[in-house]
Amino acid sequence: MTVTPTIRIQTEPFDVQAECDRLTDGRCDIGGLVTFTGLCRDEDGTLAALELEHYPGMAVAELRRVADEALQRWPLLGLTVIHRTGRIVPGAPIVFVASASQHRRAAFESADYLMDFLKTRAPFWKKEHPADGSVGNWVEAKQSDDADADRWSAR
Repeated sequence: MTVTPTIRIQTEPFDVQAECDRLTDGRCDIGGLVTFTGLCRDEDGTLAALELEHYPGMAVAELRRVADEALQRWPLLGLTVIHRTGRIVPGAPIVFVASASQHRRAAFESADYLMDFLKTRAPFWKKEHPADGSVGNWVEAKQSDDADADRWSAR
């Protein structure tokens, strides 16, 4: 069975349960569904919001490339990747990944893989808006995110 991943970039919030239902409704072959929802943190009360920007054509293409890589590595039965853009306040969802497979290991590993590469390869930029009203900064890439992604090349 060929799996076509659902890839969306949107400004509006997503409904985690509705996305899970889209992957599993009417399916009896799925034995594991692993999801990850990334939320905006308040950074100990210092952050009012994050502003996420992206390069539309490039971002969708890269999300699709990473999803296709996951589909080649694991026997997945369904895959969803959603990433939000725009102004996002603390507590609000930013990113959602759902991997469905017959068995849990493929679902867990593929979801982990997807998040590692979304953090390092997808062309999204985050600007912090401090709670004190001062001018925010663009968030720099983290070496720890690169290290997380690098571990997949050893497998």
